[in-house]
Amino acid sequence: MIDTKTSERQVRIPDMSSSRVRVIDLETGGNGPSDVCEIGWQDVILGADGIWQVTDERGALFVNPGRPISPDTMAIHHILDAQVANAPFWKELASAVLRPPGRIDALAAHRAAFEQRYCTPRHTGGTPWICTWKCALRAWPELPRFSNQMLRYQRMPEGLVHEIGLPAHRAMPDAYVTAHHLRDLLNETSLDQLLEWSSEPGLLPRVPSGADRGKSWDRLSDEALAEFLKDRDVDVRFSAETERQRRGQATGPGGDEPAQRTLL
Repeated sequence: MIDTKTSERQVRIPDMSSSRVRVIDLETGGNGPSDVCEIGWQDVILGADGIWQVTDERGALFVNPGRPISPDTMAIHHILDAQVANAPFWKELASAVLRPPGRIDALAAHRAAFEQRYCTPRHTGGTPWICTWKCALRAWPELPRFSNQMLRYQRMPEGLVHEIGLPAHRAMPDAYVTAHHLRDLLNETSLDQLLEWSSEPGLLPRVPSGADRGKSWDRLSDEALAEFLKDRDVDVRFSAETERQRRGQATGPGGDEPAQRTLL
């Protein structure tokens, strides 16, 4: 387990009944169903003053993926086979991290669909998820980019200790950074709203590619918008459909149902 020092700006959990969201970040050794090689977490709680806060409850554990870590992923997180050789397997520790003692209102991750591939309901007990990427698209649409690290430097969240958030692409530091985005999102809107946004595809503020790249959806012609309804990307289809509905037009390619309502 990675030991981290507590910042003076961090707060301890006052009691186990406080509203709490646990931010999760995973590093993997490949693309298999149990290829996790590290899990990190960072808690965010609702204080007695009604303000959400990042706590000092954070950590990380190595996980034995059961096979060698691929060079491609090793080049990203720099975790070596020797470091995880004696670590427990995913099925042995996942539930303890994902279902800790006390109250957990939600789990969260940046682009949470990735973590959800491994953190299945079997391990989470069906705890709902917040995707901070999807929520950032809604809360801060004026920003040019929405990766975890770009949000960090575009927004410079208050209280984020630079050294604790390093190195990037390791489980605990990345969870720590994500937690600051989550804290600010929770203090701008409600937990229920973040859960609702997270249950839908990402609402992209601008066209991500092609001849209209960078344009807001309201600048597209009806014909161009109709083409995006056929896109292979669920977030693009959802964003185009949302704009089409804003214009009061029939929903979906067939005029009856939305192109995509929920994230599969």
